[in-house]
Parts: sequence; structure tokens; C-alpha cells
Amino acid sequence: MKKETIQQRADIINKSLYYIYKYIDTDITLDDLAKMNHVSKFHYHRIFKEETGVNFSDMLTSIRLQKAANLLISNQHSTISEIMANCGYSSHSSFIKAFKKRYNYTPTQWKKGSYKNYSKEILKGKYIKPLDLEADIKVREEVRCAYIRHKGYNKTIKYTWEKLKALAYELNIKDYQEIGFHHDNPSITPLDDCKYIAAITIPYNIKIENRISTFILPEALCAVFSYKGKYGDIINLIRYIHQDWIKDKGYEVTTQPCSVKYIKNHLLDKSEEFEVEVWVPIKVI
Repeated sequence: MKKETIQQRADIINKSLYYIYKYIDTDITLDDLAKMNHVSKFHYHRIFKEETGVNFSDMLTSIRLQKAANLLISNQHSTISEIMANCGYSSHSSFIKAFKKRYNYTPTQWKKGSYKNYSKEILKGKYIKPLDLEADIKVREEVRCAYIRHKGYNKTIKYTWEKLKALAYELNIKDYQEIGFHHDNPSITPLDDCKYIAAITIPYNIKIENRISTFILPEALCAVFSYKGKYGDIINLIRYIHQDWIKDKGYEVTTQPCSVKYIKNHLLDKSEEFEVEVWVPIKVI
């Protein structure tokens, strides 16, 4: 397969997933995304399955349910109907049925605390270090990013970051930020299934669309946590933010992913130690 074709296919998937995550609260169809990518419905479905390993409808359902599961934990002041709508479900009965099939509990049971039992199975006895962190509330500025998607939160992400560093060198981009994006809460999603994005900020005037995908990270109100640790601690930090810190703070999280700005990137450092700022998109209750 030609390198141009490889990037074209990557762009189709990246553009589609970006759209799904951005407009998760709307009715999203395969027809719409095929038209957006200027390919036939049949061709789009084939590319999506070959590139992601799953059908479009299964991917869309999985994303909607994972977002809903996290919001049911974090946003205790929102009703199930509100969370359901925020994740793109219009039918209460279909949402309950799909949620219970995926998580073995009804949304009501999950919201009332059953997620803790589910989380224990996911974490499988991993030690959860108690945290007591406070956040600064800031507005994240809009930036342009070049990025690569990675399925699974594991040490092979190192190679993705190395590729981005090589790209920055070739393009003579010397002053850039390294930002990781976590779409899923690793306390309720197995690490192998967590969706991660490695990204570097790039100037608006650099044209690299034929080599790597880009997107605009929008401005957003965020809770910002400064943290130092070692490989694996990020998982516990994200769990703490969504399950402990958010409660009674007067905020709720949105469906946007939290972003990790690396001051020291443990995925590139041999010591596996990191220093980060975690930016969590929030809204005022």
C-alpha cells in the first residue's frame, strides 16, 4: 500500500473519531461520515473495519457507553436522562438495555455505587494510592496539534512519541508541547481497551496533512492538576479526579477527554518518572 494511501485511510479514521467525540450528543450515522470523508458508504465501512478492527456501529456504541459510564460516576448532580442525552441516546429503554449488557448493571445501580464492584474487577487488586490534590480552574487556550492515535495504555506508546519527536525535528519545530489525551477512565475500562492520543502542538502555518493528521484543540474551562509520579500513577490520578475530587466541588466533567501536558514525559524518560499538568474539561453546575 502506498504511503499516501496509508495516510488517507488514517485521515478518514481520525476525522471520523474526532467528529464522534466532538458531537457525541447528536445522531451520528455511517452515511453522514462517509459523505464527510467523500467516499461511498460501502468503501467507508470497509476502511473503518480494516483500520480499527471493529464495525462502525460497534465503535460508536462503545464510545457512547464508555462516556456515559464515566459521567454517571462523575456527574452526580445530573439525571440519568441528562447523561443519556449528552451521550447521544434518545431512547431511555435502549440506553438501559445497552448499558446493562455492557456493564452488567443498570445505569441507576451504576450511579449509586455499583461501579466500584466493576472497577475492582478491572483493577484486579492493583494498589490504589490515596490522593488529596486540589486543582486550579483555568481556561485552556486553543492550539493546533499533530497527533497519532494509540489503542491501549501501555509502554508501546513510547514508539508513538518517538515518531512525533522525529517529525518535529524534520519540520524544525523546536518549541512544542507534548500532550496526551485520555478518552477513557482506566478504572472502568481495561487498559488494553483505553483510547490514547499522543500529540504535539504545531504552528498554524505548517502544512503536514499528507504526512500526519492534525486537529484543533478547542478552548475549554478546565480543572488543572499538577502532579509528579512514576509509570502507572497516571491511572490512579485519573481515577481520583473522576471519582473523588469532582464530588461537591460545584463542577461536572464534560464529554471532552482530559489532556495531559507533559513537563517530563515518563513514556520517553528511562527513569519512567513524569511531571505533568492534567487538564480536565469541566462545566459549572
